Amino acid sequence: MGSLKPKLISPRPRSFEGYLFFIAFVLTIPMANWFIGNIGTICLQNGPCLIPVAPTLMAPSGVLMIGLAFVLRDLVQRRLGAGFSIIAIIAGAGLSAFLAPPALVLASGFSFFISELADFLVYTPLQRRRLILAVFASGLVGLTIDSVIFLYLAFGNLDFVTGQIVGKSLMVIIALPAIIWIRQRDKKLGILPA
Repeated sequence: MGSLKPKLISPRPRSFEGYLFFIAFVLTIPMANWFIGNIGTICLQNGPCLIPVAPTLMAPSGVLMIGLAFVLRDLVQRRLGAGFSIIAIIAGAGLSAFLAPPALVLASGFSFFISELADFLVYTPLQRRRLILAVFASGLVGLTIDSVIFLYLAFGNLDFVTGQIVGKSLMVIIALPAIIWIRQRDKKLGILPA
């Protein structure tokens, strides 16, 4: 007869996945900066490349990666803990400023840092009890702050704020089924949040 002891899960899968999420999070920053200058159905002179995010609604193409970044930061925290999440935010803001086109350095670095910090502050108290709500609510807060700060600092106006918010929100919503799957898998395997 087999032992009735509960199976203990090694922290290794959690750490390995956490490091993958950390790397993916950091990679979203150069991708967002590259997208904003190179990918779009329309590229404005001295402005961003735009993509449609809804009928008659355009947004700078970096929204695709930044929306994903909010979810990945939450997953870094779930797997590696709050300390790694703060390191990821600082590294991401530094990388964002370093890799942004010169005219966008301040806007990119500052908006990324403030919005990811807001995401962290909303996600942290909610994530242990209501993971899906935590990811959605923190993403919504972070992406709104990011959109307003980035557009104002980068372009001196909020012309694309609605498109930014819609585009980033769509990326968060698209990621929610993966979050549900991760939560169910964690429960099945006995993996607890960091």
